[in-house]
Amino acid sequence: MTTGVTLGKYAPLHRGHQLVIETIIAEQDEAIVIIYDTDVTDVPLPVRANWIRLLYPEVRVIEAWDGPTGIDHDPAYEQAEERYVRSLLDDTEVTAFYCSEYYGAHMAQALGAIDRRVDVNRFQVPISSTIIRSNPYAYRKFVDPIVYRDLVTKVVFLGAMSTGKSTLTEVLAARYATTFASEYGRDYWAEHQVDRRITLAGFDEIATGHIEREDEAIKDANRYFFVDTNAMTTYLYALDYHGRAPSLLTRLAEENATRYDLFFLCGDDIPYDDTWDRSGVGKRSVFQRQIIADLHQRKIPYIVLTGTLEERIVKVDEILAAYRPYSNFFGAQASSEAPN
Repeated sequence: MTTGVTLGKYAPLHRGHQLVIETIIAEQDEAIVIIYDTDVTDVPLPVRANWIRLLYPEVRVIEAWDGPTGIDHDPAYEQAEERYVRSLLDDTEVTAFYCSEYYGAHMAQALGAIDRRVDVNRFQVPISSTIIRSNPYAYRKFVDPIVYRDLVTKVVFLGAMSTGKSTLTEVLAARYATTFASEYGRDYWAEHQVDRRITLAGFDEIATGHIEREDEAIKDANRYFFVDTNAMTTYLYALDYHGRAPSLLTRLAEENATRYDLFFLCGDDIPYDDTWDRSGVGKRSVFQRQIIADLHQRKIPYIVLTGTLEERIVKVDEILAAYRPYSNFFGAQASSEAPN
């Protein structure tokens, strides 16, 4: 049984890191990746560790929460790190230590392992985490879509029919020079409705189709990604049509609580656009109350948008300017209607 080990902050994980990990997998029976907690990024350690777990389920990932701090090339720091890494590995016999950096020499020696360097000169993958952090959008080709999604602030707009979600989503995407995901359910309904109804199974197709649309559009998002509606609303529509929701849709609606960073509720204080495919202003009022109740039941904080399109844009601008991903954000701008 041979074992290869590597370590890093993976802030973020990029194609160069993946090359090292994939080399271990190809050359050794077991691959171990040690990932450090760090303050060079706001992305939490569990999120960064999960990137590796999702991309390489066969890899053993060790989260290193209390690693030593110090200055590179300082012998005292190097010795402290060697002791720390040995303690994390316990009695594991290491065959080779893998990396692309200078520290491969002293770490390999400390572990009694082969010093295996991969793409030291960055010919195969000419990138670093520092460069990516400076502009994730410009260097997005160097990170997997699973990673890139977590580097983008995901904003979803909820609300009953004719509350301005679609207009706001498109206008903001243009304003911030980024991509957006339109409401897949509206397109599906137009194609598959029979007497203004769709089947119960169709609601699962709407939920999965909408997520696929998001996953494709976010690949080219620039810092922010705007989404018109999500599976939570689809879930409420299923209840309205059939009195129940299919199991897949129910699960996806539950997962939506953590799929987005910011939830905005578009108010129903604007004129109702009474098109043939809608059920009337009275239905809008009832459905709006149901959406609010659903947000409260799921304990999801949200921000209410009211007034004209311009007033709503100003509110979103204020929130985005104050928002810091992965922070404890619930400032004065947040909705007073959020759950107790």
